[in-house]
Amino acid sequence: MFGTNEVPDQALLKTVNRRLVRTGTGSQSKVTAAVQRGTVTLSGKLQYENQRNSIVKAIKSVSGVRQVIDQLQSPPKRNPHGT
Repeated sequence: MFGTNEVPDQALLKTVNRRLVRTGTGSQSKVTAAVQRGTVTLSGKLQYENQRNSIVKAIKSVSGVRQVIDQLQSPPKRNPHGT
């Protein structure tokens, strides 16, 4: 299989969710994570586009994460002129 360093998906999901809370995305944005065989799929809506890189980077750094699939949705672009 994957070797002795594999983290069970349930434990990995718990760690990933804690990391999401620490990045400050829990209350501001509706980001959820799903884990399957070490692959984390992030979905939901971002409050600001510039959150994407920090969220993905934070999740990639979690021990046991093999891959991150980014399915996050950007907020709609606003017209700066209000038209």
